[in-house]
Amino acid sequence: MADPPTRVQLCGALAVEVCGRRVEAALPGRQGRLLFAYLAVNRQRAVTRDELADAVWGERLAAGADQALTVLLSKTRTALRPADVQGRGELRLVLPADAWVDVEAALEAVHRAESTVAQQRWHEAWGVALGARLVASRQFLAGHDAAWVEAWRRRLADVLVRALEAYAAASLGVGGTELAAAERAARELIERAPFRESGYRMLMEAQAARGNVAEALHVYERLRVLLREELGVAPSPAVQAVHRRLLLGAD
Repeated sequence: MADPPTRVQLCGALAVEVCGRRVEAALPGRQGRLLFAYLAVNRQRAVTRDELADAVWGERLAAGADQALTVLLSKTRTALRPADVQGRGELRLVLPADAWVDVEAALEAVHRAESTVAQQRWHEAWGVALGARLVASRQFLAGHDAAWVEAWRRRLADVLVRALEAYAAASLGVGGTELAAAERAARELIERAPFRESGYRMLMEAQAARGNVAEALHVYERLRVLLREELGVAPSPAVQAVHRRLLLGAD
């Protein structure tokens, strides 16, 4: 019989399930949630007390923070049992071996998606890219602000762009009913990364595959004008090759 799950969701609404028991409501307020989240994203290493205090209080750090951290850690340990925060001078979150943490899963999934796209294993790439996209599309620690939180949001914004790119490529590779998904993903990729030419190329390919060659040619023109006016360069050879193919097909 499988052990009860331990799952940590840091993107979107915070959700913490330890051995089948939801515990996020038992964490000691905003500071407890920040403390737990920081330990969770750094659970592969030890964190000093000073580093942890800065993550929780930041510029609001004041005299007596060490004692406040001790109290906060005690309450957090109680909330997380049987998971634990181990150590004194250096601290580390210890979860069950099969614990799932959403940001870790997203980072692993986007790397795997890119690898499987490169190998043209389209169906496998489609699934793992979708998983990374779903996690990264939700805001990291919604409702909380801190320098390290913003850094993670930037990191996950990059994961989302990479996931969209892999998902669009995989959807194109699968073809058929997934062509519409490829088109939607490519449009979102362009919106989030307007100078990432792969988004335009895949949007052109998806539109052409769906019989909308004129729209695909219009996408190329948008990119050409953007790059000329903003950077003084032409589209990449890969994009130009798609454009030439579409022009020849339109003759």
